[in-house]
Amino acid sequence: MTISAATMPTPTGPLTLLVEGGRLVAAGFTGRPEDLQARLGPALREVGLRRLGDLGEFSAALRAYLDGDVTAPDALPVDGAGTDHQQRVWKVLREVPAGTTVSYRTLAARAGNPAAVRAAGTACARNLNAPVIPCHRVVRSDGGLGGYAYGLECKRWLLDHERRHAGR
Repeated sequence: MTISAATMPTPTGPLTLLVEGGRLVAAGFTGRPEDLQARLGPALREVGLRRLGDLGEFSAALRAYLDGDVTAPDALPVDGAGTDHQQRVWKVLREVPAGTTVSYRTLAARAGNPAAVRAAGTACARNLNAPVIPCHRVVRSDGGLGGYAYGLECKRWLLDHERRHAGR
């Protein structure tokens, strides 16, 4: 078993994708694939890492996203290891339309547990597939940006980019 990695430039810095077995196992705004791999579960942390220039449909979908087709990553197969609740939250996140946002409270309710607002926030923090699982679309109840693993400047750029291109 080997993880394939590719890094591409974006307006907010490098975006690295990790693919194993035909599924995206991690994506994030870093130029260091090994940093993403270190956050994976034990089985994937220990395998080889092969750097490539392109990961086929995965790279194409993210390039299309950056070029304005903000729905391009929606159909990518993703394999995110997490609890049942985290899996539900990530599924709901993928259903939030580009160009829109939801609050952590709304996200928790849509995931089936309205009282689990903190757990919804934890699921966002543990999401290893940004921006494909779009945790950047989650904001505070007062409309504030909240946090983002790759910084608020990156989150703001992603939201603005999606608002400009949604519905095209």
